[in-house]
Amino acid sequence: MAVDISHLTIATPVAVSSTNPVALELNGAEAIARFPSIVTVLSDGSIQFSAPTKGASSKSTHRTRCEWTETQDWTLASAQDHWNRQTMTLTKVNSAQKVVIAQMHVRGDDGPPVKVFWNKGNITLGFRRTFNQTDPVNSTVLKGVPLGATFNISIHTTSEGVVTVTAECNGVSASSGDLQLDSTWASRLFEFHGGVYNQVDYTDATPAEDGSICIISELSLIHR
Repeated sequence: MAVDISHLTIATPVAVSSTNPVALELNGAEAIARFPSIVTVLSDGSIQFSAPTKGASSKSTHRTRCEWTETQDWTLASAQDHWNRQTMTLTKVNSAQKVVIAQMHVRGDDGPPVKVFWNKGNITLGFRRTFNQTDPVNSTVLKGVPLGATFNISIHTTSEGVVTVTAECNGVSASSGDLQLDSTWASRLFEFHGGVYNQVDYTDATPAEDGSICIISELSLIHR
């Protein structure tokens, strides 16, 4: 099934311009047209996202990404259920062996409630129960997700702020269980993210070949 990213915004590892080193964000269809080596449509309709470790990043980090983002923010109460479902294959990973593959992000803050990682062959999770919580609570959702294996990852959030992260690979599935957001998140605006976000800071010495690549073969975003 073809993956449609034309309604999404893509954060790229490409600089805005020769004089502005900040990472360029643009519409999915435009990203495919302008940067086919970074956002690539494969023959089966899947989308490949490539993020070299050394590239353009946001103003606040030295970490690169190739990541889709919803263009429409939402609140917990705006729908009974909020779903982010991806079928993915990580074909290359950076030297730190750690990359963010999915997020439930919050507008205007660097501390999202949910970050899902591929971390040295396991799917792990960082969860913030409270808005502006300094450090997330980290846990392992599913062990044994090797490089090159196709896996499913989902983030489900209810209007009551109950979050469940589920992962499945090679017929084995596991869940985070129900994680409860507290009332400090009720008025916040959220958007789902996915793709590859390198968890290693680049330097002048970072090899050009270091980086992460994923293939997204199915993507479903539902709010209802």
